[in-house]
Amino acid sequence: MIDRVRIAATATALVLGFSTGYASAAEPKTAVFAGGCFWCVEADFDKVDGVLSTVSGFAGGALENPSYKDVTYGDTGHYEVVEISYDPDKVTYRTLVDYLLRHIDPTDDGGQFCDRGDSYRTAIFAGDADERAAAEAAVADANAALDGAVVTPVLDAAPFYPAEDYHQDYYSKNPLRYRYYRYSCGRDARIDEVWRDAKGS
Repeated sequence: MIDRVRIAATATALVLGFSTGYASAAEPKTAVFAGGCFWCVEADFDKVDGVLSTVSGFAGGALENPSYKDVTYGDTGHYEVVEISYDPDKVTYRTLVDYLLRHIDPTDDGGQFCDRGDSYRTAIFAGDADERAAAEAAVADANAALDGAVVTPVLDAAPFYPAEDYHQDYYSKNPLRYRYYRYSCGRDARIDEVWRDAKGS
């Protein structure tokens, strides 16, 4: 009898738009960020509670369906990016942007760490006005903390193109190579240097 009452109540709530605790969770949302090497951005965001999945890829350029070779050695204008699927009931877009800024060097406009060139620049691709407002507020706060040195732009959303399969989850498929690359590239050391003495830290 209890189960029938619960089922009936849940069905009614779904029809009327009410929440009983048995309704489905919020629809996943996506965020697209450029933070240098997408292997590292993927590895960082996979640690965040509320992130459901990450996909390495490219955005911001003119060529459709670019390859890694096109982007790295050509002049396509793309950034290496990660498309992040997340549960907005568990983590906000603003929190993700704040996390990005604390896991990159937002003061470098020529690439990130040992990776140089346009494809390794940082950027936040905002999908709508709310995302842009949240991203711009986060960048302003980071800029204040770093004495006006932040150069990471907030850009309009652009088509996202997944990278080749061997780039996906690279850090978990090739843990030794990945750890050596990340260490030798100086990513974590530079992030610590940039943010160690930030105002409000």
